[in-house]
Amino acid sequence: MGQIILRLDRVMADRKISLNELSEKVGVSNVNLSKMKNGKISAIRFSTLEAICDALDCQPGDILEYQK
Repeated sequence: MGQIILRLDRVMADRKISLNELSEKVGVSNVNLSKMKNGKISAIRFSTLEAICDALDCQPGDILEYQK
């Protein structure tokens, strides 16, 4: 069985945006974004994913990766 890998850290680095800046733009706490960035979550709301994609000008596939 495969797993979903979060690549938020890579996209943030590509966009040169800090955790604090993204937190302010998205309206999600630093703690929760840090957990996402480090892959320590088991679920993400579509509304949060939409806000992150909007703030980073990216697609969900840029952040989420499926590995077998």
